Amino acid sequence: MKRTIAFLAIVFALVVAANSLHPGANYTMGVPNPHVDDASTDPAGVPSWGIGPFVRDEGADFIRITPNSVFQCPVKRNSVHWEDQAVLCAAAIVRDNKVYVLYRAEDSTLSQPAAGKYHWGTSRIGIATSEDGRHFQRYPEPVLYPANDGMKDSEWPGGCQDPRIVEASDGTYVMTYTAYDGKFPRLAIATSKDLFHWKKQGLAFRNQLGGRFCGNFRSKSGSIVCKRDGGRFIAEKINGKYWMYFGEFGIMLASSKNLIDWEIVLDEKGVDPLIVAPMRKGGQWFDQGTTECGSQAFITSAGIFMIYDGMAPQRPDLALTGKIWSAGQILFDLKDVGKVIGRTDRDFFHPEKDYEKQNITRGTGGANNVTFVSNLIFFGGKWRFYYGCADSRVACAVSTR
Repeated sequence: MKRTIAFLAIVFALVVAANSLHPGANYTMGVPNPHVDDASTDPAGVPSWGIGPFVRDEGADFIRITPNSVFQCPVKRNSVHWEDQAVLCAAAIVRDNKVYVLYRAEDSTLSQPAAGKYHWGTSRIGIATSEDGRHFQRYPEPVLYPANDGMKDSEWPGGCQDPRIVEASDGTYVMTYTAYDGKFPRLAIATSKDLFHWKKQGLAFRNQLGGRFCGNFRSKSGSIVCKRDGGRFIAEKINGKYWMYFGEFGIMLASSKNLIDWEIVLDEKGVDPLIVAPMRKGGQWFDQGTTECGSQAFITSAGIFMIYDGMAPQRPDLALTGKIWSAGQILFDLKDVGKVIGRTDRDFFHPEKDYEKQNITRGTGGANNVTFVSNLIFFGGKWRFYYGCADSRVACAVSTR
């Protein structure tokens, strides 16, 4: 008996020692534990495998509501003030040593301000460019919008929302965006050679199981796995396929051979989408109400890194009530893209400023207490992201190391 106890003690010591060599993996007796992370020892909430910390880039331009921007809507066949109610979130990419921010703007066509009634209108994607990543030139018309085309039934009247952009190996830009018909969000794909002129390629999952995931299935927030080449993020195949994380109520996974047609990875029964990073239930978790893909995912020396967005119904630690949106970081295994090997216990970026806490749009669904990150660039030797603030404007944050 004594020999048995001694032997078990030696085994336990070896397991503890082995785990201590891989703090980012967070294994509990050989099983990945998504609730444990070495970020808990970092006051900024950034783990050893993560990126940051980030601070607000004071003095950088906001991308704000612009009531005077006018666009001839092809569906309504009249002029609309296409960004007069809200500016929400953005994609960002570096091209020819310039920063391009493609942002979601909302019109007020369904609102009745005189009657005090405000509702979400139609979303369109606008564009702004910058030589320094801080000061932007905006263009007067959107670059992606609902039209009388094959996507109209999926995009009208809700519009084109929540873009994310990566580059293909041939230089083509691939955008994932949400096509919203006013009832269900559905993930869609568009491509471009210059970021200004986009070709809609259709719903991402239209060819899987006879279009089963194009009906009442909610899909949005597509983060394609890339490799980083300087400031470029180029889609990269792993085991012969491209991969994309997506979803808002838990992170799911899809694969593609061409970046346009995608197939969702299903559970072991082959019925429902496999959730690879679920919402974490419980009062202490910042992502208990939503766990949504944020930036593009990309390969690092530690694995596949991605910023993601979380929502909690209350945050006593921040003295905030109501739904609070903040950002975390997550790491997947490069050898098993559906396996989480690191996940921050705490957010690394959350609402602090008044413009992040107070929504000014009054659109139905517009929220207070939002810092929503859906991009990440490397520019001028620093990491930057452009984040949505209380569903009202887009601001910039920059890394300090």
